[in-house]
Amino acid sequence: MIDTAKSGTGTLASRPNRFRKAMAWASVAALAILVSGFVLWPGAPLDLGVANQMESAGMYRHWNSGEVIALVRHAERCDRSPTPCVGPGDGITLAGSSMSRRLGRAFQVLGMDSTDVLSSPATRTRQTAEFMFGQPAKTQDWLLSCGSQIGETIKAHKVPRRNLILVTHSDCISDLESQLGFEHAPHSQYNSSLFVTLNSDGTLQILGSIKVEDWQQALGPEAAKL
Repeated sequence: MIDTAKSGTGTLASRPNRFRKAMAWASVAALAILVSGFVLWPGAPLDLGVANQMESAGMYRHWNSGEVIALVRHAERCDRSPTPCVGPGDGITLAGSSMSRRLGRAFQVLGMDSTDVLSSPATRTRQTAEFMFGQPAKTQDWLLSCGSQIGETIKAHKVPRRNLILVTHSDCISDLESQLGFEHAPHSQYNSSLFVTLNSDGTLQILGSIKVEDWQQALGPEAAKL
């Protein structure tokens, strides 16, 4: 005769063990998905301010060929800082104007002979561009609020064999980063630059980004000109 009491007890006892094993496997699977998500979703573009990343990313080659678009975030905002301002109140700070001059010298080291500069019409972007290059900025309304069409608009304003510098806002830079595979990139800092190249097939590709304070390290011996 079969002892039903024992067999029933054994079955019930085994159920918690199977449940714990299932939960353990589910936890492992969830962790694997989470880890793979971090691997597949790049957090930010390549940092061009590190070591020789400018060279390895092909920045100099693309720049010398007139194939680069640089999106520059404006300098420190006067209305969000307690430090002295250039004026008016919707412009940039004095510290921001100094950093903009420094950034402009970095672009001069790269070479400006085959480069066009456009700016958002906002006071803070116009002032940034003017302190960078020492002349009035040519403005474009689309650089004030970019949205989902920013990639196509950039391509429409890019002249063949000429680089294009766009002095704009963090939201516009984020819009382009999202379109080009960097949805999780942090907001750009004041005076930082995002470098993009226009490939022969008409696609845009991010080369990397650089903070204003990292240009000296990135340019190496050429940094003596800053």
